[in-house]
Amino acid sequence: MAVLKDFIRISDTIWELPITYKEGMRVPARIYATQKLMENMDEGVIDQVTNVATLPGIVKYAYCMPDGHWGYGFPIGGVAAMDLKTGVISPGGIGFDVNCGMRLVLTNLTYDEVKPQLRKLVDRLFARVPSGVGGSGFVRISQDEFRHVLEQGARWCIKNGYGWQEDLERTEERGCISGADSSKVSNKAIERGFKQIGTLGSGNHYLEIQVVRPENVFDPQLAKTFGITQPEQIVVMFHCGSRGFGHQVATDYLQSFLKVMEKKYGIKILDRELACAPFFSPEGQDYFAAMKCAINMSFANRQVILHRVREVFAEVFNRDPEDLGMHQVYDVAHNTAKVEEHIVDGKPRQLLVHRKGATRAFGPGAAELPEIYKKTGQPVIVGGSMETGSYLLVGVEEGAQTFFSTAHGSGRTMSRHQAKKQFHGKKLLEDMEQRGIYVRSVSFSGLAEEAGPAYKDIDEVVQATERSGISKKVTRFIPIGNIKG
Repeated sequence: MAVLKDFIRISDTIWELPITYKEGMRVPARIYATQKLMENMDEGVIDQVTNVATLPGIVKYAYCMPDGHWGYGFPIGGVAAMDLKTGVISPGGIGFDVNCGMRLVLTNLTYDEVKPQLRKLVDRLFARVPSGVGGSGFVRISQDEFRHVLEQGARWCIKNGYGWQEDLERTEERGCISGADSSKVSNKAIERGFKQIGTLGSGNHYLEIQVVRPENVFDPQLAKTFGITQPEQIVVMFHCGSRGFGHQVATDYLQSFLKVMEKKYGIKILDRELACAPFFSPEGQDYFAAMKCAINMSFANRQVILHRVREVFAEVFNRDPEDLGMHQVYDVAHNTAKVEEHIVDGKPRQLLVHRKGATRAFGPGAAELPEIYKKTGQPVIVGGSMETGSYLLVGVEEGAQTFFSTAHGSGRTMSRHQAKKQFHGKKLLEDMEQRGIYVRSVSFSGLAEEAGPAYKDIDEVVQATERSGISKKVTRFIPIGNIKG
C-alpha cells in the first residue's frame, strides 16, 4: 500500500512525489486520488509513475489518474507529455491494446419497454458480436483490404455500409487518425487482426445495456445536450480495442526499441518495460505510424459493433434504428500517444501525450472537438464494473493541468488470478440475474475475473476526478444486460 508520508499533498486530491524521491527523476510525479483511494493504491503504481518521471523529454509531471493500478511500463492510468525534439515514444506508455476505448449509444426506449425483451436482446447481441480470446467477426476481407482499414479507420466502415455519416462526427479523430502507414506493420500483425473487426475480445471488454435513473442525472442541462432526455432511458455502452493486431504492433516495436535504445541512442531506463526511442528517430516514427494503424483498426472495430447493435435492436423492436433514436454520443480512446498543442508555462507547445488507460477530456472551445460539443466540452465515458455501473462525464477548462486527461474506468484492485480464486463465475451470474442484470459470458472463469469487488469504487474514482477539476460528472448508468468476453 502507498506510504503517504512520502508525498507532498498539493490539494485534497493531488499527491506529489518530488524529483528527490528517486534518482534520475526529471520531473515530479503526481497521483490524483482521494485519501481513501491513496490509502489503497498499490506500491507498483508509485514505482512505475516515478520511473516514468525519468524518461527523456518529459514535461511538467508524470501523472497517474484516480483509477491507477499496476500495468506494463506505465501504470494503467498513467499520463506523460513529451517534448517532440528531446522526448521519446514508448509502447509501455500506450499499452498493448492500442485504442482500447469506449462508445456510448442512445435509444429513445425506456426501461419498461426493454425489460420484457432484455433476454432476447442480450442473447442476440451475444450471437452477433463475437467475444472471448481469438474470435472472428462477420466482416470478411482480404489482408490487402485490411490494410485499407488500418489507414482509413471508421471511414472505411461508413463507406462500406457499416454505420451513419454522423457517427464520424461523434468519434475522436473523426474515426481516423492521420499518418497511419500500414507498410510499417508486420505481416504477423496483419494475420492476427484481419479477421477480428467487429469483435469484443476478452478480459475487461464488454457490451452493456444500461438505464439512466432520474436520481443519477447530475447536470440535467448537459445531459439533455448529450441526448439523455427522459426518465428511465436506455443506452448501450461498449468497451473494446484493437485486439491481437494492436498487441502484435506493440510487441514488434518493443523488441525493436530494446535493440537500439541504449546502443544507438544512449538511453538508459530503470525498467525495460519502458523501452523507448527518440520520437523523431526512424524507429520512433515507424512505431508512431504503426501505432496509428492500431488506433484506426480499433475505431473500425467499434464502428462495426455499433452497426450490429443497431441491427439487433431493430429486429427485436421491429423498428428502424433511426426511429429508435440510436445515435452515438461519443467514442473515446484510451491507450494512445498523440501530438497535441498545450499551453506550458504560458506558451503554446507541441507535445506527444501518452495516455495509458486514461481518457482525453478536452474542455469547452477546444479545437479538437466537433462543433456539436464545442460549447459543452468533450463527452467522457468512464466504464465501471459489470455490477456497479458507469458514468458520462464532460471535459472542463481546468483539465489543462493534466493535459486534458482523466480517468478511463474504475481500475482493478486485485489480479485476475486472485479474483478467480475468490469468486465463482456461475454463482456470480446467478446473483446478478437476481439483481436484475442479465449476463452472457464466454466462460465462468472469465466472468469471475470481472467481479465487482475486483475493481475500485467507481463512485470514489469519479468523485476524485471532479474534486480535482479534471472532469465533471453528468450522468450515471446502471447495468441491466451485459455481454462479457
